[in-house]
Amino acid sequence: MKVLVLNGSPKQKSDTFRMTDAFLKGFNREGKHEVTIINVIEKQIAPCKGCFGCWQQLEGHCMIQDDQNGILDLYRDADVILWSFPLYCYGMPSHLKALLDRTIPLVQMKMVQEPDGTVRHVPLADFSRIHTLVISGCGFPDWEGNFDALKIQCRNCFGDPTIVCVPETPMLNVPHAAVVADPLLERFVKAGEEYEASLTLSQETVAELEHPMIPAEEYIRNVNGDR
Repeated sequence: MKVLVLNGSPKQKSDTFRMTDAFLKGFNREGKHEVTIINVIEKQIAPCKGCFGCWQQLEGHCMIQDDQNGILDLYRDADVILWSFPLYCYGMPSHLKALLDRTIPLVQMKMVQEPDGTVRHVPLADFSRIHTLVISGCGFPDWEGNFDALKIQCRNCFGDPTIVCVPETPMLNVPHAAVVADPLLERFVKAGEEYEASLTLSQETVAELEHPMIPAEEYIRNVNGDR
């Protein structure tokens, strides 16, 4: 399978990407999949201008000539797309959102209404074969309410993606937190193996990945520097 990883972290030492990297180790343990990682912060991706020239030409490319069109080519060709990013103001970081905004060349202006009443743009090709996974981390001590807007956006944009939202992720780059961080990373390795086998994750696995590493009160004390 061809796997496209869109790394939306702006930092080289990324909390969230440590989880994604562990997941990929499990997913591609045997090395039989083609994995392409795009560090989005390093790409030149301008904001969408709303010109809709892409809908006039219907070639699957944006009218803006920057790095986005190369990413669109990879997007169309992928079997699995993994969106990996930290939570910024309850959503995606702006540079990754720009990439998402400029995927509209992959659909037409023409619309269709689904049996459930949802109205969607008609895609240029059958993308139903693409499996989408979202891994997002945040610095809050829990995920209740913090990821709600993001989950709605991802479900509306990607259909029925597998979404994993993890709290307390700054602990993944704190050496003395390894006693709780390393077991989480190992769970991500196991989750990658599960996803490789079935292209989905069980609710039990997602719950294990999303469970806070330490109690909220202890995490807040650590963040605040309280003894």
